[in-house]
Order: sequence, then C-alpha cells, then structure tokens
Amino acid sequence: MKIVLKRLKKRNKISYISFCIIIFLYSVAFFADFIAPYPYNKQFREYPLCPPTRIHFFDHNKNFHLRPFVYEIKLVNPALNQYEVIKNKIYPVYFFVKGEKRKILGIFTSERYLFGTKQGKIFLFGTDIHGRDIFSRILYGARISLSIGVIGVSISFVLGFLIGGISGYFGGKIDNLLMRLVEIFMMFPSFYLMLALRAVFPLNLSSFQIYILIVVILSLIGWAGLARIIRGMVLSIKEEEYVLAAKALGLSTFKIIFRHIIPNTSSYTITAITLSIPGYILGESALSLLGLGIQEPYPSWGNMLSVSVGNLRILSTAPWMLIPGFFIFLTIICFNFLGDGLRDVLDPKNW
Repeated sequence: MKIVLKRLKKRNKISYISFCIIIFLYSVAFFADFIAPYPYNKQFREYPLCPPTRIHFFDHNKNFHLRPFVYEIKLVNPALNQYEVIKNKIYPVYFFVKGEKRKILGIFTSERYLFGTKQGKIFLFGTDIHGRDIFSRILYGARISLSIGVIGVSISFVLGFLIGGISGYFGGKIDNLLMRLVEIFMMFPSFYLMLALRAVFPLNLSSFQIYILIVVILSLIGWAGLARIIRGMVLSIKEEEYVLAAKALGLSTFKIIFRHIIPNTSSYTITAITLSIPGYILGESALSLLGLGIQEPYPSWGNMLSVSVGNLRILSTAPWMLIPGFFIFLTIICFNFLGDGLRDVLDPKNW
C-alpha cells in the first residue's frame, strides 16, 4: 500500500490529492458526532432558510478579536426569508464547547463538541426549510452516502468474483448457465432495473431497512458486469504454468481459485472498485431524489438535495441548499481521478 501511494504521489499528483480528499471525507463522516455542532434532527424554527453564518475576527468598528466570533442574526421578513445581522451582539466561537448530550459513534456519551458558541447560533452552511443546520446534516449524511458505496461495492465484487471465477475456471455447462444469468441482468438498463427492484418492496419501511435495501439493490445491479470481466481474465490465467503446477501438486479447486487466480486480478480489481463506488453514490442519490431512498429526518446527500431540486423559490432565495450536490460532485470526481491514477500505477507495463 505504501509503495502504491508513493508511486501515486510521484506520478499523478491530482490522483493523490483526490485520495487525500476522500480520506478526509470518510474521516469527518466517521467523527460526525463530535464535529457537528448540532444533532442532525435539531430544528431551530426561528431560523428557516437562514444564510450561512460568517465568522469574523474584526468587528464593525474594525477592532481585532483574538477569538473568532459571529454576530446575532434575526429573521425580519418571514415571507421573503430576510435576515438582519445585529452587530452589537457578538458571540465568540469556542473549541471543545459544551452542548447537548450526544452519543459519539453510538458508544460514548459526550457533552463536548469540536466547535460552537455558548450563546447565539452558528450555521456554517446555513439552514434548511425546517431550520436544521445543513453543515451538521451533511456530516451525518456523509455516513449514509459514502458507506453505501463501500458496502455495495464490497457485496457486488464478492458476487462478481465468485460467479466470474467459477464460470471461467470450470467452463462448459456451468459457464453457459452463469453467463446467461449475467446477460439477463445486463440486458436491463441499470436505472430502470433499480427502480423496478425498489418498487417491489413497500414504502413504509424504516430508514435502516431502506438503507439495507438500497445496498442490496445496488449490489444486485453492479455484480454482473464485473463477473463477465473476471470470467475472461480467469480463462486466460488458468492456462498459466503456475496454475497448471498447482493442479499437478494436487491443490484443491478452491485453493487454486482463491490463492493463485483471483490474486492475479488484483490490479484490475482495485481500479474497478475505485471507479465503481461513484455509481453507488449516484444510485442512492437518485433514489432519494425520487423519494424512494433514505427518509426524513435521517439525512443523506440525496434526500437533502431533493428539497431544492425543482423548487425555484428555494433555488433563488437559498442557493446554499445545493451544497450537498457539491459534495456529491466532489466525491465522484475524486474517485474517478483516483481510479485513473491507480490504473496507471498498478499497470505492470508502467513499472
């Protein structure tokens, strides 16, 4: 791993920066309970569609403050969502500030958070129509949107490896049967197949059940293409001398496949996994945009974006509601850059 990262940093700096951004996004998602200043479902009804809070070091009299601060904000026109900054009320921003009790990682109870104000409110990305902090919801939503990609890819790749490896190694009737199954899945457009699979299940599921359901649906869609490619690779690898030697030594079929054949597809596998994750993130976002994904109040980047899409009033008066879309775009573009870089680094011809 260190050698791969060293080569990636040396040969493709954009891919290496993308890798760092991805690690950062997954890290803040993992520690969302500690970083987020507010719970994802906490509503501030007096601050609907509040614009992002600006952090200052100089007050309105141009006096410098060692500690950053925010001004008091007040809703003056609810019909037009107009806010007024009250500059004679200053609230310092503290690190490790004390707040409401929350579960950190679902295990530890804590009253301390990374940053916040003892009085007043701080909304780094503004608030939504219910007065919920968008910054906090993006951090919690990252857990769902980012984890769906990793878990979904893991399941589909296990299925793809098993079916593709068995099909390519044994050939004959088994190969014909499994490849016809693969072709059945590949003949349907993936988006419509995803909607059809989701429509089979009832709408009144819990958020956890929907989460598991989305992972399963996306995994069932994604495994077929991989299985076909792995099958082609296994057909060529199984004729190599080291595989024939393993057969001559009496190794079992299981050991030959998992010790000698599948590991030799690792360079393609790592690249394919990296390039496949964005598809799963987009799949979850598409289902959430259509109201078939994660349900409120639990946040995901997709259902947060669904509130503003198609609503011209929100788009014109509260453009910060599109911030989840930026994080979807950033994640997808970083995975694509990383996949391209890994493909070059892991290619033996470039060593």
